[in-house]
Order: sequence, then C-alpha cells, then structure tokens
Amino acid sequence: MENIRIQDDLYNFVNGETLEKLVIPDDKPTAGGFQELANGVEKIMMDEFEAMTESKAYPNEYLQRACELYAIAKDADKKAKDGIAPALKNLAVLKEIKTVEDFTRVYKALTLKGIPTPFKTFVETDMKNTKRHLVYIQGAGVILPDASYYKPEMAAQKEQILGIWANVAAAVMAYTDLSAEDQQKYVADALAFDAILGGLVKTQEEWSKYIEMYNPTDTDKVANMLSTVDFPAILQDLFGKVPETIVVTEPRYFGEFAKVFNAENLELYKHWAYVTGLLGDCTYLSEELRELGGAYGRAIMGVAKMQSIEKFAYNLASGKYSDPVGIYYGEKYFGEEAKKDITEIVYQIIDTYKTRIMTNDILGESSKEKAILKLSKMGVKMGYPDKPRAIYDQLVFNPEDSLYDIMGTLYEIKTLDMLSKLDKPTEPENWAMPGHMVNACYDPFVNDITFPAAILQAPFYSFKQTRSENLGGIGGVIGHEISHAFDSNGAKCDENGNINDWWTEDDFKRFDAKVQKMIEQFDGIELPWGKVNGAFIVSENMADNGGMSVTLDIMSKTEGVSYEEYFKNWARVWCQKAKPEFLQLLLSVDVHGPCVLRANMPPRNFPEWYETFGVKETDKMYIAPEKRIVIW
Repeated sequence: MENIRIQDDLYNFVNGETLEKLVIPDDKPTAGGFQELANGVEKIMMDEFEAMTESKAYPNEYLQRACELYAIAKDADKKAKDGIAPALKNLAVLKEIKTVEDFTRVYKALTLKGIPTPFKTFVETDMKNTKRHLVYIQGAGVILPDASYYKPEMAAQKEQILGIWANVAAAVMAYTDLSAEDQQKYVADALAFDAILGGLVKTQEEWSKYIEMYNPTDTDKVANMLSTVDFPAILQDLFGKVPETIVVTEPRYFGEFAKVFNAENLELYKHWAYVTGLLGDCTYLSEELRELGGAYGRAIMGVAKMQSIEKFAYNLASGKYSDPVGIYYGEKYFGEEAKKDITEIVYQIIDTYKTRIMTNDILGESSKEKAILKLSKMGVKMGYPDKPRAIYDQLVFNPEDSLYDIMGTLYEIKTLDMLSKLDKPTEPENWAMPGHMVNACYDPFVNDITFPAAILQAPFYSFKQTRSENLGGIGGVIGHEISHAFDSNGAKCDENGNINDWWTEDDFKRFDAKVQKMIEQFDGIELPWGKVNGAFIVSENMADNGGMSVTLDIMSKTEGVSYEEYFKNWARVWCQKAKPEFLQLLLSVDVHGPCVLRANMPPRNFPEWYETFGVKETDKMYIAPEKRIVIW
C-alpha cells in the first residue's frame, strides 16, 4: 500500500493502512466503515440492555418487554429443553393439506404462522394514491441468494451452493420425527419445487426497478391466474371481503402459477414448505439448532462462526422493538445541538439542489418547476421519531412461553396488524428506519429522507470534523438520498409520492441517455471477486454522483474549505474489508456498488478532483472530459 498514489487509487491511498490493520470478526462478513459504527452501537446498547435487565429499572414498558425478550433469548438451558418440538408443532398444519382445496382453507393459518407459501398476500401503500392501501401478491422465495443463480451461466455456482444447503437441510431434518427415508425425500422434493420457482421469480436486478412491481389488476383476472386455488375464498378469509383490485408484483411468475402450484405438485410444495420453514425456524430453537440451521447462510457469506448468544439475543430483541430502542438510543446518545446542525446541512443541500435543478440540461421548464415543488415538499426525518408506532402497544407476550412461541406470537400480531390496514389511511409519519440503525434512506412513496441518529457519527458527521469533511461524509450521503427522488425509479413519483408521469417524453429521453452512460461507466468492471453489473447498480451510482455534485457546489460557495479533506473523507466512509464469499454475494444481491468503486468512481466525473490533486491523463483515476457524467 505504501507506493499507492492518490491520483491512481483514492480509496486505497486513504484507507490502505486501516485496511491492513482491520480484522474481520469471526461472526461477521465485514469490518470497517458502516460495520464499525454498527458494532459500536451494538456494544453500547447491549451494555444498556444488561444494565436494565439486572436492575429491573426500565425507562418504559416497551424497553421492559425488549429486555425480557433479550433475557429469554439468552437462556440456552430453556431453549435446549424445548428442543425442536415447538417448530414441529407449528409445522403440523401442513399435515392438514391433503388437497389443493385444503390449502385454500388453511392459507390464512399458514400466513399467520409464517410458514412458506407459493405466494404471499400483503397490504401496502397504493403507489398511485399514497394515501390509501391496496392488496399485493408476490411469488415465493428461492433457496439460492438470488434467482439470477438459476441462469445457465451460473450452473456451477448453483450446484455448489445448493449442495451446501442440502447438507445443512439433511442435518437439521435428522432432528425431526420423520424416518430417514422421508427426511431424504423431503429435502429432494424441496429442491425440486425450488427448481420450479427459480426459473420464474424475479431477480434482484428486476426487483431494483421497483416501479415495475405496480401492476394493479382486477381481482377476477388475478383469480384466473391463480386458477389452481380459490383465491376469492383466501381473500375473504384474510380480509372479510374480496377487494376489487390486487397489485400483481411478478406478472411472469403469476402468469405461470398453474405450473408452480397444482394437485401434482402439492406434495413437493408441502415438503418444500416444511424443510425451508424449519431451517428458518432454527434461529429461535436450541443453540445447537441455531448453529446448525445458520450454517448455510454463514457459508455463502464466508462467516466462520455464529453470533454469540448475547449478540443474538440483543439483535433479536432490538429488532422486534426497534422504534422504542431507537428512540432510547437517540435521546441518550444524540443531542439536540447535533440534530439542529445536521438539519441545517440538509436544508442547505435541498436549497442547492433547487438551484441546480433550474440550470440542469435534462428537464424542461415545466418539469423543473415540479421538481422544485417535490424538493420543497420533501420530508426530513433526522435522528429518531418522537414516539413509537401504535403497534408496539400490541406487542405483548407471555414470558413463560418458549422463545419460538413468543416469536410466533409477535409475528402473528404484526401480520394481523398489517392485514387490518387495508381500509385505513397510510401513515407517512412513520419512520422507515429506527434511530439505532447505521443507515439512511429515501422513500419515494412518502417523498422523505430518513437519517437515524446512529449514522450521524464520525467519519460521516461530527462536530470535531471540519465542514469540508462533513460535506464529504454525511453531506454526500444526504445528497445521495435526495438524488433518489430523481433516479430511474424516483423520477416516476411526484411530490406526494404517487406514481405520476410528471416528466415529458423529451425529459426522459435526455435522462435515459445519461442513465445509459452511467451504466456504461461501471458495467463489466473486473474486480478480484467478480464482474460488475452496471444496470443493476445504476440507481445507486446515480445517487452517489448526485450527492457529490451537490456537495461540491456547496463547497464552491463556502469560505475556507479544503477539497483535499472533502475527497479524503468521501473515500474514508466507504472503507470496508470483507470476506470474498460476501463480496461475490453482494454483486448479485446488492443494488449498491462495491465500496472501492463508490469511493473511486464519482470523483473522476468532477473538475475539482483533477484540480485538487493534479490528476493527469497518465493517472489511473483520470477519465477523458467527454466521458465524465454529471446528472444533477
């Protein structure tokens, strides 16, 4: 790393020494960057949970329940005593399915128990009228990390990974009350059913175009697609009525549904549901089964060992009570002064974006006005919410139950609450992420950005950092999230989050030309762990580009700034050391580009990069001016 020049490799120049020292924990696939902050938050809150549990002094009833769940999840002896029995009792409902008609009758029970079904029915915001909800249907999940693994060119990887899964499944099935012969048949049938699903369900690349999941369809037409089940009866059972419209998220899958689920495949389905359901359930069973059932996931991520029982218990409890835990973290570890400062930065970025929109060469005049309206109406959620959602008042359990049964109770409560929302207005005030999560997001169907308190730390943001560093860190991320309002998905939603063609045809032509250039800039880049798919990660790359362009604009209007500090901190926030298996996995399932590219690709599109470090044509981080892309 000593001979690396910044002009050739910003990422490794800035992070090289750190990367050499970083050690990936045995129970994690990565170290550095986001993960270091997440580890810090995890340690702080685990200590808090321990102290609360020991003292029995809880700030509120929500944290009391979270800590009680934490203590139960840590009780290895109790979980060992329960063994696999709670899961087998839950899966017994599958024995009731002798015919396709039986499946229709027990579909609601399967849904409430979390047992895999060939299609999921759920309630979500109507993407064209975001004040109300609609019923959506989605295909089943596959065993492999992504449906792209089922393509012919991935045959070798597919067989290798499915072999690992089959070995894990066989080991877990040995704990059941089935005969050895039946255990083998169940696993073989699960793989056979999965093979049917693999050729029909969407890949992550297809899911990344999330506007395309919105296909509202008359219920009678959907019932024809699902002709092998009594879909209206299922709807009646779930909602007490048959809604007029269903959103079909996977037209290809449901167009072939009769081939997926029918009387001939019924046994394959039942065995697939049993095996995949049981493997998913292992998390909440004995420590022995948690380790065994998690072996497949750890193998495909390159993780050496499972989380300690303490980390497992904390992450489980803090996940189930995420709003209250995030509020507690935010109130105690994130101050009002920091919240005020970061909010000012957000609105400075939004205002700068408005100015840039007026001078960009993509949108026509009428579209520019609507874009500025969208920015003016954008919601800003910084830190943590004022109060938890109402659902947390319902999340009550019997502490005498097994961990498995407690998780089943909480799952059923949340599922019934979700189904009950069909005729209720949406709640845009809800936060998409809790305060203790190290992440950020833009919600196109609410038109708001969320920045939890946990990400508002160094190197992203700190009072101790210069304004240049903060703009290169959290400023770039804020600009990134705002840019999603105008990426290839967000551009199709208006100021209220509704799908709405507010761009002209000419706008989209100019925009699509830049999208294509962005795809080409990344597509096919060879990394030691695989090749980059530019189309898959284009929205996130456009957002990174937008985040840099808007913050560099602010830099140009701010006195005493340092572009060197700006670019170095931009690279610093993407520092990551990861297992090769995990890096390979991310290429298929993560819409974000590899961290090294997120650090190195955007700067080369901007003149400030060349001016600051004297980058010349002979340097590796040089691209010709005609190939540089600035979108917003």
